[in-house]
Amino acid sequence: MMKKVVIGVLALTMSFSVLTSCKEASDKAKEASEEASEALEETGKDLKEAANDAADALKEAGEEAKELGEQAIDSLKKAGKEVKEEAKKAIDSIKI
Repeated sequence: MMKKVVIGVLALTMSFSVLTSCKEASDKAKEASEEASEALEETGKDLKEAANDAADALKEAGEEAKELGEQAIDSLKKAGKEVKEEAKKAIDSIKI
């Protein structure tokens, strides 16, 4: 009879040990899952910031390109006027 009690106590002790190990493993898995979730969320924020920075840089580059284009058009207009004036002077000088 005592042998059965000892075996029963040993079995019960082992069961508690297994349950405790399973609970610890479950807690560690939950903690790892939470940490991974936080890391993914942080990565998502970083990616969003990088995308916003890239969009801002493209917008700024577009504005600079527009300004350069406007300056080029102004230069071409000015050069056209100068050529027109020079041509007019040349024609006038031929008429005299």
